Amino acid sequence: MASLYDVLGISIGASCVEIKAAYRKLARTYHPDVVAMNQKESSAHQFMMIQSAYSTLSDPEKRAQYDRDSRYRRSSAMASMAGRNHTFSWAGGSGRKWETDQCW
Repeated sequence: MASLYDVLGISIGASCVEIKAAYRKLARTYHPDVVAMNQKESSAHQFMMIQSAYSTLSDPEKRAQYDRDSRYRRSSAMASMAGRNHTFSWAGGSGRKWETDQCW
């Protein structure tokens, strides 16, 4: 799932001015009133995602909560992956083992 920052196409450290500019640009592109008739359904869905991202990221309290929650989800996912110590034997029979969690 894309982050709210990805939805708006901005960096995590974006300022309020950058957030608003990104929202306005995307809203003009994806608003259901400005797209072709055959694209209205997909455009409406995309516009709702953009609106939701802007609503959260433009409010300092909601943004701080989102950042805390997403940081927790990322750290939990990484801890979960680190807990999996999968080893695979080298096909050549050398006895070497590779741990997949080192790729992260």
